[in-house]
Amino acid sequence: MAADGLTIEQEVAGLRDELRHHEYLYYGLDAPELTDAQYDALMNRLKALEAEHPELTTADSPTQRVGGKPADGFQKVAHSRPMLSLDNAYNQEELRAWDARVRGSLPAGDPVRYTCELKLDGLSLALHYGPGRNGASLVRGLTRGDGSIGEDVTSNVRTIRSIPLFIPAGKLKTAGLPQRFEVRGECVMPQAAFAKLNQEREAAGQAPAANPRNAAAGTIRTLEPNIVAQRRLDFYAYFLLESEAGAMLLDSQAAALATLGQLGMRVNPQVATVDSIEGVWDFIQRSEPLRDTLSYEIDGIVIKVDAAQQQRRLGFTGKAPRWAIAYKFAARAGVTRLNGVLFQVGRTGKVTPVADLQPVFISGTTVSRATLHNADEMARLGVRIGDSVSVERGGDVIPKITGVAARGPDSIEIVFPTDCPVCGTALIKEPGEVDWRCVNASCPARIREELIHFGARGVMNIEGLGEAMVAQLLGQTLEEASEEDGSPRTVRQPLVRSIADLYELTKEQLLALDRVGDKTAQALLDEIERSKQAGLARVLLGLGIRFVGERTAGLLAARFGGIHALMDASEEELIQVNEVGTKVAEAIREFFAEARNRELVRRLEASGVVMTAEKRVTTTVLEGLTFVLTGTLPTLTREQAKEKIEAAGGKVSGSVSKKTSYVVAGDEAGSKLEKAEQLGVKVLDEAGLLGLLGAD
Repeated sequence: MAADGLTIEQEVAGLRDELRHHEYLYYGLDAPELTDAQYDALMNRLKALEAEHPELTTADSPTQRVGGKPADGFQKVAHSRPMLSLDNAYNQEELRAWDARVRGSLPAGDPVRYTCELKLDGLSLALHYGPGRNGASLVRGLTRGDGSIGEDVTSNVRTIRSIPLFIPAGKLKTAGLPQRFEVRGECVMPQAAFAKLNQEREAAGQAPAANPRNAAAGTIRTLEPNIVAQRRLDFYAYFLLESEAGAMLLDSQAAALATLGQLGMRVNPQVATVDSIEGVWDFIQRSEPLRDTLSYEIDGIVIKVDAAQQQRRLGFTGKAPRWAIAYKFAARAGVTRLNGVLFQVGRTGKVTPVADLQPVFISGTTVSRATLHNADEMARLGVRIGDSVSVERGGDVIPKITGVAARGPDSIEIVFPTDCPVCGTALIKEPGEVDWRCVNASCPARIREELIHFGARGVMNIEGLGEAMVAQLLGQTLEEASEEDGSPRTVRQPLVRSIADLYELTKEQLLALDRVGDKTAQALLDEIERSKQAGLARVLLGLGIRFVGERTAGLLAARFGGIHALMDASEEELIQVNEVGTKVAEAIREFFAEARNRELVRRLEASGVVMTAEKRVTTTVLEGLTFVLTGTLPTLTREQAKEKIEAAGGKVSGSVSKKTSYVVAGDEAGSKLEKAEQLGVKVLDEAGLLGLLGAD
């Protein structure tokens, strides 16, 4: 029997409830009622009881936040729905344009409300809760990953005190929630924790972390949960979703935020729901001055259409929701000295000048590099080595030089190279382009960038194929006998000369590299093997064809269904693909005209890399026809109408011209309809479009 006449089970349950309550007060509301000593006394009593009665220990107990042994690696798990990035706005005009698009896509007269939240500068996490004893327990925590597939970092997520491990049934009942649901939010490293981390790193002789966002991201992917616990990360919840379908559980974003708070989640208090874009702007004006007063980094405001039903109607583009946008605060600037210019060679051979700066601290980040883009931009800025230059973090992320603050007394003119700085091949510049390029396909710098790009999260997603590993793969150190006297000599010989070589690597080869053990080698080989199933769209993106980005790769894969059909396609056939113009078609044809690239495809295919996709084109009834969509259709969203047109071989354009075949107009059609009438372009309603498609 425990104290006060309670059974052991009752005392354990009571202690857990009390500790969870005080964790929420401390980590969720910043309103503690107990001293640290009082809290520790409760925790120690619970630990002692669980040690005496191990059968009573549960995974969601407050004592179990920090797990035991370090993880061997992170398993990849598909998200319930993609964790997409947001489109950005940088001024009031861009916000108003977005507001007009939102209202123009909804039925006329529908009131629109917006929920405004601070845009925290951290990393996104998805938390999955499932049935537990008398409530819901945290069962999985995922990183954003590439948006579609995240990494399972549950053991690390459990150490974050502002994330409840357990939510009692009473709270679920009050909120009207099932035991299975998903919470999404932002994981941040507070400024105080960031300063402490850098003090520890400097004391250990390590370079300080660049900024809190990178420090938080690096921490959450640490394989040792005890280290994560020491870093004191915070989590702010902002989405409440169905566990499997990924749809919003409640009818509005404002209701979701309120419910998340009731569940014991930490929800940022700086939030407002407004009836107009003017109200949004007022919130922005009030929030920007907070940047210097908060305990965490923010870089803007997120604006969401509040009603879930309207969010569903607005839908998504290929990369972002139409119902949300991020307003980015004005860039913070600094002045520093330009010490020199480095010329970097990218995977397409493009040579980019990069400024080597005297380190300067701007908005939470130490900046020592900034792009100068190209020779023309460098000349326009008029910068010289030794000048004092103005530097901004565009969107508070990408450093760039905006001008010369003061001419240096002994400044030196910057000379753009005529030969590749890596392999020495003469650089060329195509007519009408601004970039100088190295055309040597075997240039070591190009191969390095190709490999890094190929393994990136948004491409083939090969975990472990980062810069350090690629550097080793391109320059393995070997000992061999000298031809002259047989004495040993050290040579550098690459293990990989192209992306196809990745699929022929062996464990023995990897184990010969520096600081690569059995687990690391096997993990990389497993990742490479898994990447074979990424699909044609990812492979096309990974090949690095000029002008072929993620969306274009997806459209090409859906249209042709296989690599060979694409390789043999004529320019006319390529141009029939929506969003593929003459320039892109020429780049695709040029890429596959090279024998080296065809051989690369052959080797990838021979290694088992999937080179097919499900074809979306089911008919050719609209082949050769171009459509423009405007207004709100009775039953189809614009995205649905676009998919139907493209599936029938048609092309959808964003602007009306004499080459437009049809304008499909719904309610509240605007200037596009007027232009169609002026040009004599045929106009259809939804029924007319379905008639062309042969729909019932």
